[in-house]
Amino acid sequence: MPTARAQGVGFRSERGPILIALMLATGLVAIDSTIVATAVPSIVRDVGGFESFPWLFSAYLLAQAVSVPIYGKLSDMVGRKPIILAGIGLFLLGSVLCGIAWSMPALIAFRALQGLGAGAVLPVSITIAGDIYSLEERAKVQGYLASVWAVSSVVGPSLGGIFAALGFWRGIFLVNIPLCLLAGWMLVRTLHENVERAKHRVDYAGAALLAASLGLLILGALEGGQGWAWDSPASLGIFTVGGVLLALFLVVERRAAEPVLPSWVVSRRLLGTTALVSFGVGAVMIGLTSYVPTFLEGALASSPLVAGLALAALTLGWPISASQAGRFYLRIGFKATALIGITITVIGLAVLALTAATPSVALVAASCFVVGLGLGLVATPTLIAAQSSVSWNERGVVTSTNMFARSIGSALGVAVFGAVANAIYSGTPGGESNGPAVVAASGAVFVAALAAGVLTVAAVLVMPAVRAANADAASGDGEDDGEPVLTDAEDSSR
Repeated sequence: MPTARAQGVGFRSERGPILIALMLATGLVAIDSTIVATAVPSIVRDVGGFESFPWLFSAYLLAQAVSVPIYGKLSDMVGRKPIILAGIGLFLLGSVLCGIAWSMPALIAFRALQGLGAGAVLPVSITIAGDIYSLEERAKVQGYLASVWAVSSVVGPSLGGIFAALGFWRGIFLVNIPLCLLAGWMLVRTLHENVERAKHRVDYAGAALLAASLGLLILGALEGGQGWAWDSPASLGIFTVGGVLLALFLVVERRAAEPVLPSWVVSRRLLGTTALVSFGVGAVMIGLTSYVPTFLEGALASSPLVAGLALAALTLGWPISASQAGRFYLRIGFKATALIGITITVIGLAVLALTAATPSVALVAASCFVVGLGLGLVATPTLIAAQSSVSWNERGVVTSTNMFARSIGSALGVAVFGAVANAIYSGTPGGESNGPAVVAASGAVFVAALAAGVLTVAAVLVMPAVRAANADAASGDGEDDGEPVLTDAEDSSR
């Protein structure tokens, strides 16, 4: 198993090629999350299916979210390398098929295949970083990985617009081919694992029930109030069946020899609270990414490019603070660092909510930047604290659970924020085309995002007050790694 060695962080270090490969792999998911939106009109003109195009995003997100916990468990059982390579392979296959799709249903199905690949790439990339870098180095590495999202927030829409303008929307998928091949090749050459071979009992029943139950529940949250009414038979049926399957999953997991989602993932205080924090981060993020562009375009008639750049300030602030988070948590602890971060986040959200009635592009961009700075100091230390509290063969499932909690936060955030905005639009003549209605709806969403931020403060406050131990204790060699890197003897998470 790879060990975390203090050899410096950067592209020229011994682990630099692995870091580049992880950034490339992360870039596949990051760019794909933004590049499709700008090309939707061209796609619809070519293959039709305007009424179904939202499923291009829902199918992708749904497949990604439900597969993350399963990939995390598999990476703990067989190693990170085969799982991330399988994820890149699925993403590559999905991209090729999307590029030759002949109809909207086919394109939606192939987007789901892409999502299954993305479900492995993102969490396993972060897990690998946790394996090969020491505790003090991981924050800098998270800054590198977060910077990929900052670049992608600008590059993605721009590339999508270029391909759309050239009348070749299929290029937004085919461009993934060389990136997938390069990332896979670099990982094959540079990432070497010494995984202890052991016979495992794969929890097939648990994996199937988890995927089915979460798929239905997330689908209900994503489409409720949009694809169908909340109180419709379809909505009630989906939530009922999803809830029953989830209950069955919990029963199966109690009897499984190697459960796909062990109960200790949420029963340990540290892991449970950091998952709640990640949930809140997902809700805050989706509130801003979904409504800031609509707000600026509807309230100020800003161009999509200007609105996108204002939102990009969010993903610019995140890597700046994430890369510096290590300086804080090594000195004052994980909880104190996260508390500083969530306080900054709430301040940025409060400014955004209080000034929504008098919109300004500069003020919105500044608020997004402040929120990004705060989130970088929240997401990074809480994730690293969770990773560092477990051994190598548990780190994959812990990382994937943290990422999955963020996906659930985003899915429920979409549902809640959408309900808030639609309530205002439905009572206003002109609805979404009415400027004052857009301002009112967006302002209400920003207030709801602020409420999510305040609730996340509560999650941070109940985290164990632990400090980082010596960075050497964070080695990932599978022997000493089982020792806690948390120095608080009263930490009830252990």
